[in-house]
Amino acid sequence: MPQSPRRIVSVVPSQTELLFTLGLDAEVVGLTKFCIHPADRVRTKTVVGGTKTLDLARIDALQPDLILANKEENTRAQIEELQERYPVHVTDMITLPDALAMIRTVGALVGRADAAHALAGQLARDLVPPVVTALRVAYLIWRRPYMAAASQTFIDAMLHAAGFQNAFADRERYPVLTADELTAARPDLVFLSSEPYPFASRHRAELAACCPDARVLLVDGELFSWYGSRLLHAAPYFYRLHQQLTN
Repeated sequence: MPQSPRRIVSVVPSQTELLFTLGLDAEVVGLTKFCIHPADRVRTKTVVGGTKTLDLARIDALQPDLILANKEENTRAQIEELQERYPVHVTDMITLPDALAMIRTVGALVGRADAAHALAGQLARDLVPPVVTALRVAYLIWRRPYMAAASQTFIDAMLHAAGFQNAFADRERYPVLTADELTAARPDLVFLSSEPYPFASRHRAELAACCPDARVLLVDGELFSWYGSRLLHAAPYFYRLHQQLTN
């Protein structure tokens, strides 16, 4: 891989945004249809499919000298095929320190080490819980069937960074839940994420029926699951969330 890659394909939305935050633009030649930030810059780039449905021929046409991928967001078979032809950096994100280390590593790979180090330092200072509570949260990412973010996920780490406890801390990854299991968990709060399932206000009533003692809130999924420079917006969002809960 060249010391400073000139043709980068990012197939991870949060890392795509990070590249632009670090000052790259022309170097980013390809991204996925889910790479939506920053809107004014991603629209000029070649779309190489979805995160799990990459168009490998289109990537080949771009002749990248670096591809940024992620263990959870991309499929193993496609990434291994790309690794046969190009340098591919694969991240695995579970904790906030993982995210800060990724920012520093990607910064070094793309010749923006100083900017990445400064960004990671700022995030380490900012992302301390605004309020630490004993409130237990059922964080739902899917409907029909219900799926929650449990332990061993980046969302779980961000719940703790926001000052909450995970109602499914005894489970791992993304368990499928029945309505009865949601009721039995007795969460204080139910967070309905905006992604990957687009929960909306109309879904609040059915969750209130499952968890009658819980407060059901719609939350910004990007600020609980994106692990690049989108984290700059997380601390003020968590503060506003706690303010909302006290009203």
